[in-house]
Formats: sequence, structure tokens, C-alpha cells
Amino acid sequence: MAELQLDNVTKVFEDDEGEIVAVDDVSLDIDDEEFLVLVGPSGCGKSTTLRMIAGLESVTSGTIRLGDELINDKRPQNRDTAMVFQSYALYPHMTVRGNMAFGLEESTDMSDDEIDQRVTDTAEMMGIEELLDRKPGELSGGQQQRVALGRAIVREPAAFLMDEPLANLDAKLRAQMRTELQRLQEDLGVTTIYVTHDQTEAMTMGDRIAILNDGVLQQVGTPLECYHEPANQFVAGFIGEPSMNFFEMELEDGRLVGENFDYELTDEHREAIDGTERVVLGIRPEDIVVDNTDDDTHTYAVTIDVVEPKGDENNVHLTFDPDDEEPETFVATVGGMRRVAAGDRVDAEIPSEAIHLFDARTGDALHNRSMSTAEQSEFEF
Repeated sequence: MAELQLDNVTKVFEDDEGEIVAVDDVSLDIDDEEFLVLVGPSGCGKSTTLRMIAGLESVTSGTIRLGDELINDKRPQNRDTAMVFQSYALYPHMTVRGNMAFGLEESTDMSDDEIDQRVTDTAEMMGIEELLDRKPGELSGGQQQRVALGRAIVREPAAFLMDEPLANLDAKLRAQMRTELQRLQEDLGVTTIYVTHDQTEAMTMGDRIAILNDGVLQQVGTPLECYHEPANQFVAGFIGEPSMNFFEMELEDGRLVGENFDYELTDEHREAIDGTERVVLGIRPEDIVVDNTDDDTHTYAVTIDVVEPKGDENNVHLTFDPDDEEPETFVATVGGMRRVAAGDRVDAEIPSEAIHLFDARTGDALHNRSMSTAEQSEFEF
């Protein structure tokens, strides 16, 4: 087991139109036995970063260290890492046993009996011992995924590299495998980097998450830190489902003035803004209070445009201008037992203690909701 360190890692591709910077000066320190999730939209550079760690892509500049060893120029098979691909990449002509044993046969001097014993032990751990004599074409997607994981585990690497390994599974099995992967990683205690575009996977699986956009590292932190204290507007909008609502506003005489409403600021907010004239006000859907309001200063009359029932809760799309054919909406989350319908006129409160403020020009966070406040509120119940 070992720490993994990326220092100012950059990857540049060249084509007929010039250079494309896929990963731009990324630095990360992944602790021994940590489960780190690389997350971001398609094309953000997360898989390229993983492939550079694995040795499948060269590093344009910067260094990658596994433990105390520089691995930039090491061949993939000599890096003491094991990678699990989205496509599983199983050899179709080999049995499950053959697929799991292949890496050990090619890269170690273990005897056949030792390899067979390790494959059998790993298969039992993964619950696939009865599949050892089958071929990949005879397996379901979930079974193939377990085989791909087992093939990585038998190598006993210093680090696991996982590139969207659950993407091809159905929703129910994906949720089940998220839990199994977490439990497995904790039991094995192997440093793991997991790539996904699914922010739900990132929030539920990672000890920490690293958020990329356009090849640039936006924030590294625990899931709750990134959710409640986003470094910028991109992180705030990417993490969370439904995503955070944003309203672009101007600072005038100590208050925010927007197209549809004005917002009174507290002294703390004014100090955080510190003279910034164009500000984006952010509020998460679950923080908006619908009808049961107790703060007239920050309460506004709105109309329900669309209701999305989810059973345990409803996502309610609200608008200030119901007569517009394509009204601009923002989203509030209310309990699933609330009776709400399109066209209803309601009051919506945007609580001052729950808002986030961002610089409209740079996107940088100027003020975030305090995690300590959220924890105190939770324990009061």
C-alpha cells in the first residue's frame, strides 16, 4: 500500500489545429488507503488523469509518485497498480479463472498452484467462485463487473484505478455495487482512485472528491465540504441534484437587486462581498421554504410551473412570471406528502442563513453557508 502524489501534472494533445490541454497543472496527494473520487463532466480530463497514473498516457509535464518512487517513465505492468475499465476488458476466449490468473502469469514468478489458490480465494471474496469455469459471454453485466474487480484484486497492487466501472449497470445494481465497492475497499485497505461523471457516486463513495472542469482542478475536499462550502460557482452547480439555483444580481445601497426580486443582505454578507458589484446569489432547492415562511423580508410570491414527484419528495419548479410562454424557473424541494400542483400561487422564502454568494465575473465563492450552523441545527432535533 502507498500514497499517490501528482505534482503539477499536465497533458497536452496535438492535432492539426494545434495543442489541446486535456489536463492542466493538476496536483493531488492521495493518502495511503484513501478512496478518492475524480468527478466532473464529460471531457474534463478525469479519465486522462487516471490513464497517466496507469501509464497508458504519457505525462507532458509534472511528476507522478507512488510511495517514494517516481513512476512517470515506468511501463504500465511495472507500476504496481491495477485498473478496472468501464468496458471490463475481459478476454472473451478465456474462462473467468483464466481472466483472473492472466496478469499473475505474465507479471510474476508465482507457481501455478499459488496463482490458482489466490484466484480461488479472491473469487470466494467476490462471491463468484461458481463462475470460475464460465466465459464472459455467459455472464451478466454485474457478474462481469465482479470478475473485472477480481482480476485487479488478485494482483494485490499498491493502488486501484477505476474508470467508471459501474456505468454499464442498471440503476438498482449500480446502487448495490456502490456499497459493495466501498466495503471491499475498506476491507482491502488499498489506495483507490475512482473516476466518474456521476456526482451521486462521488458524494456517496469517496473519502474525498476532486472536481475537474476543462482539465483544471476546481476543488478537493470531503463530499460535505464540497457540497456546503463550494470553492466556486461551477462546483456549487455540479455537486447536488437538483443543482443549486443561481440568480445574477447587482449590489446597490447594501442590497442585491435582480431582474425579478431584491434581496436584503446581512452585515456578514456585505462584508463578504466587500464591494463586488456583480454577484451571483445561490440557494439549494432543499433550503427554499415553500409556504411555511417566517421571514417576510426574504419571502416572495411565485407560481408553480412544473411539479416532479419523486415519492419521498417533490421537486417544484417556481417562476416569478407565470404568463411567460417559456418562464425562467428555479427549483425548490418539498416533502412528498405535500399537495402541490402547477399553477398554484405560493410564497417562497430564501433564508439568509442558507444563501451562497459568488463573484459574477470570476465565479469564486465569496460566502458559503456555514457547515457548523448546519450541524448545530441537526443536533437540535
